[in-house]
Amino acid sequence: MERINRLKEVLVIKGMSQKELAERMGKNPNTITSICNNKSQPHLKDLKTMAEILEVDIRELLVSTL
Repeated sequence: MERINRLKEVLVIKGMSQKELAERMGKNPNTITSICNNKSQPHLKDLKTMAEILEVDIRELLVSTL
């Protein structure tokens, strides 16, 4: 599967675990793991919430197309 998001990388940079992000979002940890591994992609609303929790611009969570 093509790498579309950078969530796993940003979590490492921010020092936050997948489990912590899942808890703060009210999501199942398996959902976050699947997103981190690019096996599924988050809805835009969830992507926005992730960016807010991680205090990053939403664009930092995506792989650039340039």
